[in-house]
Amino acid sequence: MESLNTFTNLLNPPLPRRVPLKPFRIHHHPKTTRRNLSSPISCKLKSSQKDTTKSSTKLISKKILLSENMPPPLAEEGDGVEAEKSSENDKKGVRGLWLKRLPRRVLSVLSNLPLAIGEMATVAALMALGTVIDQGEAPDFYFQRYPEDNPALGFFTWRWVLTLGFDHMYSSPIFLGTLVLLGASLMACTYTTQIPLIKVARRQFEKQEFSERLSRASVRDLGVILMGSGYEVFLKGPSLYAFKGLAGRFAPIGVHLAMLLIMAGGTLSATGSFKGSVTVPQGLNFVVGDVLGPTGFLSNPSEAFNTEVHVNRFYMDFYDSGEVSQFHTDLSLFDLGGKEVMRKTISVNDPLRYGGFTIYQTDWSFSALQVLKDGEGPFNLPMAPLKINGDKKLFGTFMPVGDTDASSVKGISMLARDLQSIILYDQDGKFAGVRRPNSELPIDIGGTKVVIVDAIGSTGLNLKTDPGVPIVYTGFGALMLTTCISYLSHTQVWALQDGTAVVVGGKTNRAKAEFPEEMNRLLDRVPEIVRQSASEHSEDHGG
Repeated sequence: MESLNTFTNLLNPPLPRRVPLKPFRIHHHPKTTRRNLSSPISCKLKSSQKDTTKSSTKLISKKILLSENMPPPLAEEGDGVEAEKSSENDKKGVRGLWLKRLPRRVLSVLSNLPLAIGEMATVAALMALGTVIDQGEAPDFYFQRYPEDNPALGFFTWRWVLTLGFDHMYSSPIFLGTLVLLGASLMACTYTTQIPLIKVARRQFEKQEFSERLSRASVRDLGVILMGSGYEVFLKGPSLYAFKGLAGRFAPIGVHLAMLLIMAGGTLSATGSFKGSVTVPQGLNFVVGDVLGPTGFLSNPSEAFNTEVHVNRFYMDFYDSGEVSQFHTDLSLFDLGGKEVMRKTISVNDPLRYGGFTIYQTDWSFSALQVLKDGEGPFNLPMAPLKINGDKKLFGTFMPVGDTDASSVKGISMLARDLQSIILYDQDGKFAGVRRPNSELPIDIGGTKVVIVDAIGSTGLNLKTDPGVPIVYTGFGALMLTTCISYLSHTQVWALQDGTAVVVGGKTNRAKAEFPEEMNRLLDRVPEIVRQSASEHSEDHGG
């Protein structure tokens, strides 16, 4: 028994940790008896296999005596109020702890990679669907395009389009909500993953990608070598920290911020823009504010909406084959005082920008045909668009001849596909001839002399204000830049002077295969410290 006590004293186990007990109620029994409890126990102590000085196993037996009264009650019957208060405090403590942990749990869920991938896939699918479904049309269009009696894919009807807002996809709650969720995931990932990676890691050399021990070296010499190789070196006492390519570590955060800028700009474009289109004959005016309409709840008109636009001239360029190659519009802008503030000839891919709005050349039309009839006039005959076997433009007009009050009015029909030539038909619908505008060449049809004076075209313009465009362009520029920077290697090196030896560790986020070779080349350049012998030391002092 004495040897056992000696052995247990040598072990000197730590005292058990005290765990606070939650309050609970037990009934007090006044009559208790004093009892002695004894229980023999036995256990085996296993030593390490490498330790040959101790036996592999030892059997130890000891009797433990428990001689105490029953523990006093933790709560008497009269202390119920205090027990209830204590219970309420515990509940409040648990609730407070849960509230503190809630943000961490939310961040953990939002920063989940599969969730972010799913959000990006959803955004891509909604954008593809918005490309397939015509945007901004009237409800009647969707009634005819997606009828209930013949649903697309067996289930997709106009109810899906109008109920879910797919007719204005990029400002619909589903699309904007998915963008917000994706932005929250990017911010959570940046906060929980990218930012902590920038912080300097602890010096755990054995856990680094590269670790080495120089037996006779100086940490200061290593710092000089690293500085010569482009490292930023920080030396404090026996410790050294060096890094290079810090931009490569910040680049992923920049990528996330650039994506957030792109999404923010896209959201602002969808909810804060104005759009509109108009077809204006040559020589007429329109006011910008009368054409533009808001696209979302953030749309806010500006003073530039009072600008008046005058169409000075509309003309087209043609290929040798006769097809239209380009069309141009000469525009003048006037302020409220009637002063011309800007003039420009626009064309396709060459818009006009002024006061935050942009005017695009998108289409053209045939407005009117100016003719002389038997030397009288000129008369402006309006041209109407016709659709015959195809999508090519075709316009027509009619000039009555004879008694216009008769029940059946007869006249001359005129057709045109562009502004270059006019085809004329007589009262019976027979081909009469072709004339070019401004040719001043008359044509006699059934005794009526007709001269084509001019063909008046109409310009098709799209107007738009988009406050999100600069943000989107900035985001894409930053995305390209930070993506390229992210390929730079961010390398970190730690070193510690341990007597005459130097312990070195390092890691990198790129070029991991070449990193050990680079470190070995640098460490080979570190000079070795050579100790002088006693005789050499005395000779140096004697000299």
